[in-house]
Amino acid sequence: MTLIDAIILAVIEGLTEFLPVSSTGHMILASSFMGIASDPFVKLFTIAIQLGAILSVVVLYFKRFFKTINFYIKLLVAFIPAAIFGLLLSKKIDQMLESPMTVAISLVVGGVILLFVDKWFNKPTIHEEEEISYLTALKIGFFQCLAMIPGTSRSGASIVGGMSMKLSRKVAAEFSFFLAVPTMFAATGKKLFDFYKEGNTISHDQIQLLVIANVIAFIVALLAIKSFIGYLNKHGFRVFGWYRIIAGLIIIVLIYSGHNLQII
Repeated sequence: MTLIDAIILAVIEGLTEFLPVSSTGHMILASSFMGIASDPFVKLFTIAIQLGAILSVVVLYFKRFFKTINFYIKLLVAFIPAAIFGLLLSKKIDQMLESPMTVAISLVVGGVILLFVDKWFNKPTIHEEEEISYLTALKIGFFQCLAMIPGTSRSGASIVGGMSMKLSRKVAAEFSFFLAVPTMFAATGKKLFDFYKEGNTISHDQIQLLVIANVIAFIVALLAIKSFIGYLNKHGFRVFGWYRIIAGLIIIVLIYSGHNLQII
């Protein structure tokens, strides 16, 4: 992996991690077009650069993370389903990650859902994070588990789940951002553990790539989150639905035209 490869992937991570468009699907396209070979460090890299994106949430909503203990309890409750299913289904998830077609189909199906989600859930009753109950947080956590299917989008699944629980678009999106912090920290920690458990090491140059990529992912995610919330309040999800459908169809066309797509 070159420095340019790392920068491009970091920009993609920052742009797509918190948007309902699936960062996995975009990683497939980018890595295939750039010809990045899959190896243990590359797989670690794509997970570890999420730390920069996580930091952007903490910085943007700094005061919210130091408000009440109930806030943390809700995040813990919402995180539990992903922690349990992630451990129980890890092998199955790895198998699905070998199938770009699974990602493509998930992109298209999720895109169709986003075309109609604003009409389905247009009467929210929860307009503040403080109004979210523990039970509602748990239900949103189960929706987040759908993102274990590659191409589904963690943010998309949890936002739609929140809206189905009567959260407003803004509150559902923000709670999805908050929930990303423990979820992505856990995913990064597990990936690091597995990386070293398999006897791999990180060189000085690779550490530099990780640092640079995390800084870039942080800056891009910061801008993406602010822009997304503003756009979402005014226009809803329809454009993201069409975008997902187009991206999924592109992957399908590439697969059937003989391109060797891979998830890094």
